[in-house]
Amino acid sequence: MREILISFDKVSKSFGSLSVIEGLDLVIEKGEFVSMLGPSGSGKTTILMMLAGFEKPTRGTISLAGRRIDSLPPYKRNMGVVFQNYALFPHLTVADNVAFPLRMRHVNRTEAEDRVKRALGMVQLGSLSDRRPSQLSGGQQQRVALARALVFEPQVVLMDEPLGALDKKLREQMQLDIRELHRRLGLTIVFVTHDQTEALTMSDRIAVFNHGKIEQLGRPDEIYDRPATRFVAQFIGETNLIGGSVAETFGDRAVVKLANGQRINVSTAGFDAGSNASISVRPERFNPGPGRPGSNVVSGTVTDVVYYGDHLQIVLDAGGQTFLIKSNRHESPPEIGEHFEASFAPHDCWVIER
Repeated sequence: MREILISFDKVSKSFGSLSVIEGLDLVIEKGEFVSMLGPSGSGKTTILMMLAGFEKPTRGTISLAGRRIDSLPPYKRNMGVVFQNYALFPHLTVADNVAFPLRMRHVNRTEAEDRVKRALGMVQLGSLSDRRPSQLSGGQQQRVALARALVFEPQVVLMDEPLGALDKKLREQMQLDIRELHRRLGLTIVFVTHDQTEALTMSDRIAVFNHGKIEQLGRPDEIYDRPATRFVAQFIGETNLIGGSVAETFGDRAVVKLANGQRINVSTAGFDAGSNASISVRPERFNPGPGRPGSNVVSGTVTDVVYYGDHLQIVLDAGGQTFLIKSNRHESPPEIGEHFEASFAPHDCWVIER
């Protein structure tokens, strides 16, 4: 079992009469990559700012390695911070920008030069040490900001939407680069994002926030395949939500009866017969046709077909229930108005609260 490094204990934060965070309990282990994911206004950046020391909790405590830090100023917390806007000094070279935290900590020149060289090597910018930020691409500037956050060997690296200003291809490359650095150096990273794919790609665990509270905390596959609430199911990727009631349960399976009388075999946990529930089925879990014996089948009229390059999105009207279905683009696409049938296995859907 890994060591607990960061602990939020019943932390709340209000700005005047506005409550942003309410009773947050969260622990992060040493070496973990934890993403705080949620829409704008969900409180995730406020949590990061309290951890960094730029905001103070209204109530509760924040601890680092067993020591309370909620009253310490930022410079005493030994945390590197990377922001979306890079916050580089335009008049300084790349090397001087990276060396700045060391100057503030009065590290001697020889050691500082060695650390800067190592930090720039980590982000593959050693050959650009004499350039100014204006001479770098957006991705290179973000790498400089990352090197500056790493150069003083912090206990934790905090990242607030660090890739939001980059184009899609560069953002995806930086995701892989940061993940590789995390693994190679054993960094503890707390990462704030509203990008679901970014969180799923990079994280050990994801905390999904909504209105200042954690809706679900878990591994990426748990969050995606086993959403705990409707909000999580709809916020993380696309899903189909089908309303019904639990007709019967057996072990980790259940039968859910839909409003139209159809019975769906599903995976579930913690639901009793008679409970109202929604079934979450991801669009890519559908297969064209009736599928194998025991599969759940939906059928109806195709109302739209959208080409996405690597797949087709089929919109199906099944007696008033709309389904989104992702289909391999190499398959023969259905026509609008055509009757279409698709299936999904019981283990490819999940019961959540209504």
